[in-house]
Parts: sequence; structure tokens; C-alpha cells
Amino acid sequence: MPEDHRLNIFVVGLDEANLPTLRAVPGADAYRFHGLLTPEELQEGEVSVNDLLDRARKVLDAHEGSIDAIVGYWDFPVSTMVPILGKEYGTRTTSLESVVKCEHKYWSRLEQRKAVDACPRFGRVDLDTDDPRPPEGVSFPMWLKPALAYSSELAFGVKDEREFQAAVKEIRSGIGRVGRPFETVLGMLELPEEMDGIGGEVCLAEEAMTGIQVAVEGYVHEGRPTVYGVLDSINYPDSPCFLRHQYPSTLPPDVIRTLHDISERTMRQIGFDTATFSIEYFYDPKTGDVGLLEINPRHSQSHAELFQYVDGVPNHHRMIALALGRDPALPSGGGDYAMAAKWYYRWFTDGKVHRIPGPERIAEIEKDIPGVRIDIVPEEGQKLSAVSQQDSYSYEVAHIFTGGTDEEDLRRKFDRAVAALGLTFD
Repeated sequence: MPEDHRLNIFVVGLDEANLPTLRAVPGADAYRFHGLLTPEELQEGEVSVNDLLDRARKVLDAHEGSIDAIVGYWDFPVSTMVPILGKEYGTRTTSLESVVKCEHKYWSRLEQRKAVDACPRFGRVDLDTDDPRPPEGVSFPMWLKPALAYSSELAFGVKDEREFQAAVKEIRSGIGRVGRPFETVLGMLELPEEMDGIGGEVCLAEEAMTGIQVAVEGYVHEGRPTVYGVLDSINYPDSPCFLRHQYPSTLPPDVIRTLHDISERTMRQIGFDTATFSIEYFYDPKTGDVGLLEINPRHSQSHAELFQYVDGVPNHHRMIALALGRDPALPSGGGDYAMAAKWYYRWFTDGKVHRIPGPERIAEIEKDIPGVRIDIVPEEGQKLSAVSQQDSYSYEVAHIFTGGTDEEDLRRKFDRAVAALGLTFD
């Protein structure tokens, strides 16, 4: 298609790792992808939402062609910038309020509770008092987390009063980095009475859920929620850190149906529309209980290769189709592999990584092991704790995507890839 007739799609936080999967969506030759701010600009330090919006507007205003879609697949501030800019430039998005109802963990729990019976007991922790206490009715073990944070930053599992107080101290010192910018966004909304005076720098406590972790991917098109994928999230042994995401899920069909139902009812309650979502759950096989962990008002870009391996189309397709006003429905199972996984190669103590292979060596490894793609997280000699957006318990060293015939095949390919990388630590 001639370049002049291609649709212009602006991707907030466009990164090199996602370009291949964006270009693999059906009809990609009819699109031009434009980066709108870098991931580093969007997430390093304490961001200013208004400054970021102004920078994005300058890029959009300077563009001479049409602005056909503005999309993003990252959390705050990208998730909130998309509906703000979409409203200003006339592109299709869900409402800002529906995004914030997902991202503000306390508000999200209030909304979820109106629609489904899948929430743990929860409450707010007063960080302003000299002696913060667990909310009444919320028992140990529990999780403490800010209303909003990057990844699992400042999220702490605590099992007693001593750990509770230590976590409160950590959260107090770091909550403003994202909480203050989040206040800017909350100021753009007319908040309901139940959110009066809550703000963005609030700490949530909720009882810990147990079981198998599951991720649900879906979208809402013309007011109708649809779930198109359920993935198993498998942790390292005796750790809250992900070892891999695996698609499709191996859970029983009746559990899958329950996950579909809870997801669809919750997104209707929130008023979400014309956008993708990703919801994390716990399923306890002993009791049969399903617990909703959190809602992300965007699809998971980290699952793009998994859908491409199994269904033949990356999940970015749904985001783009919705933004262009099209029905994103597609058949499943059209890919080259029966199963796929994203593995998190982690290091559980701080240190520096050495002998990181260059692009040519990584390309060789990917060619030697069919169905493997590798992204290295740190740079040569970088201290792991200095890498942005690591969680509180471990450090991500590499993301390794594998497609295979079964779980054993996926594990074999992961082990071969780790051995071939030959990374060393000190």
C-alpha cells in the first residue's frame, strides 16, 4: 500500500522489543507506527503527567498526516494518557474514568465488590498517623500496596505486626513517586462520594489469596466484554515471583467459564469499552474459590509472542482493531505451536551481569532453538538493583519466549536457551 494512504497509529511508549509483534498483526502493511514518547521518558523518576501530555501534544500537532489511532500497552502514565489524548484528538478509546477505576487499587476493589463475590477482605492503611494499624477485619497474612505502583514495586506480603510496620515504612518513603503524579489524573475526574478525600497516595491492605495464579486477556467492543485467552502464571518454588506465563491455561473448563463470567461482569460494572484489558486471578484447587487480584486497563504486551505462537496473531491486534473501530474477533489455534510460555530468568540477590551476548549471538541461539526468542534486561556490567521496575524480591535478567508441543518441550527449550546465554554474575 502506498505510504500516503497508510493509517497513522501513534503508540505511547513504543519500544524496540514490541516492534516485531506490532508489525506481525494482520494488515500491518496498511499501518504506520509512530512512537509517542519513550518508555524511559514515561517511567524514570517522578513523572509529571502534564509535562508528558504537553510533549505528546507537540509531536501530534507537528504531524502533517491523519491521526487515526492513539494506543498504548503500558501501565500508568501511558494507560491514562491514551484516553486523555484520545478525547483531545478524536481517536477511539475507553473513558479516563474507567481506566482509573481499574488502576486505583482501592477504587477498583470498591467497584469489583459491586459486581462479583471474588474479592479478598481489604481496607485502607492510614500512612499519616504515627502508629499505622491494619484495617479492622483484615487478617494476617496480608498484602500492603500503594493505590498505584509500577509493576510490583512497593508491594509487600506481610505475616505479622513487625513485617507490617517495616512495609509501611518502605511504602511511606516511596509512595509519592507515582502517587503524586496520579493525583494530577484524579483531579481531572468528578469522583464519587466513596472516593472523597482518598487521593493517589493511599495504601491498601488486603488479605492474601492462595492457589494457582491465572491471567485473563480480553476486550470490550461496543459495550460487550469478550475474553479471548486464559494463561497460567507459574511462580518460582516458595516465591511470589513469576517463573513463566503459559498459554493456553491447563485449568478445568468449568474454572475457565467462571473466569470468563467474573471478568465480563466486572468490566461491565467499571464501564470499560473500546479497549483491551488483562485481569490477574488466584484459583484455589482445594476449595474451588476464584479470587480477583487486580485489573490492568490494557492488554499484556509481554504475552504478545505467546498469542502469536499459538493463535498465529499477537494480542496487539485487538488493541489496534478496537482503536480503528473494528471488531477484533479472531479464531484461536492458528499458530505454529500447541503451547507457549514467557519465562522470567531471575537472580535472587543483587550483583552485576557479565558476558551478555550481543544481538548476533542472540540471533544464533534463536535460530538454533526453533520457537525461542530472547530479550536481555540489564546491560553489560549493570548492577541488577539499578535496573528500573524490578520487584521487591528478585531481579529479572532475561525474558525467554518458547513455543512447543507441550510443557516438557517448553522447559527443554528454556533450559537450552539459559545454558546457551552463558551469563555470569558477581
